Amino acid sequence: MATAIRMIGHEEQLSLVDHLEELRTRLIISVAVLAVAFGICLWQNHELLHIMNKPLQTETRKQVANGDGTVGQANLAQQGVLKTAQTTHAALGLLDRPGSGLSAQTRAQLTPLVSALKADIAKLPRGAAGLDPVTIGIAEPFTTTITVTLYFALIVSLPIILFELYGFILPALAPHERRVAMPLLASVPFLFAAGVAFGYFVVLPAAVRFFANFNSNDFNVLVQASPLYSFESTILLAMGLVFQVPVVILGATRLGLLTPRQLRRGRPFAFAGCAAVAAFLPGDALTLLLETVPLYLLYEISILIAALVGKASRVRPEEGSAATVGAEPSAGGSPPQPPERAVEPTVQDLIDHIDPRLSGE
Repeated sequence: MATAIRMIGHEEQLSLVDHLEELRTRLIISVAVLAVAFGICLWQNHELLHIMNKPLQTETRKQVANGDGTVGQANLAQQGVLKTAQTTHAALGLLDRPGSGLSAQTRAQLTPLVSALKADIAKLPRGAAGLDPVTIGIAEPFTTTITVTLYFALIVSLPIILFELYGFILPALAPHERRVAMPLLASVPFLFAAGVAFGYFVVLPAAVRFFANFNSNDFNVLVQASPLYSFESTILLAMGLVFQVPVVILGATRLGLLTPRQLRRGRPFAFAGCAAVAAFLPGDALTLLLETVPLYLLYEISILIAALVGKASRVRPEEGSAATVGAEPSAGGSPPQPPERAVEPTVQDLIDHIDPRLSGE
């Protein structure tokens, strides 16, 4: 019985039931990993919310410093009230002192007012308020927290889920092809993590800056938590998947859909496509360049990987043919049998990878 713990060999012939059993086991492992990741993320939900709020907080602080937007105007009013209260307290303190020219009875009436004003000033907030997104419904804090936890659990567990997916497809590759594919398979989690980091530190700040300042003078902008977190999670997941381009191109070259030569000829179109994707993401000209360069580098890495896989697949048949050149006649004097002509497997053979007897051949 095939399991997801043991990698299936290329030479093994599995029935359709074994393939389904392997798929079921891999799905169970993926769901279990997702459940464990969800529990850990729920435990650290406050830290996760802080991470998701940081891009908005950074942009809102810039608006507060410039007095722009709803939060900036509210901060200006808050600072004005604080400054007025402090000035009033200082003036009343001068009048309450002996020698101020006021009678003792009047100064006695001012003393409790000065003390009360001092206590009220201490209660006034010093920092900018409204940096975090707002919630509207009574249950929205709970549902939003669960949603963010699920997003992070999916992001954390997706490399393992992708590993299980590639592990199900990998037996279709020959051993010499697997030696090339395994390092790429091991790089799946790192590529995904690099994509998420790229999305968080480059794409997400540019997107939040663009949308938070777009016609902000014409609207009373209040950012709601649930749409914000959905928007941010979508960007992070998309960037993590985009960074899987080398793995996808490797699969396309092994299926014969693409060749390294075609990929090299398509460089101008690939660069234009990367620029189009970067232009679709919000940001300024500098952000456009910072987004285009890593995406195009992924394409160049994909060409290199495809060329290495193609070279490895050509070397093996050449080694087999070279071994038959110096073959000697057998002891009985019969001439050596000509080598059997290798039959190139079809795409369906690579996908099925089952015992030919089961398919009626």
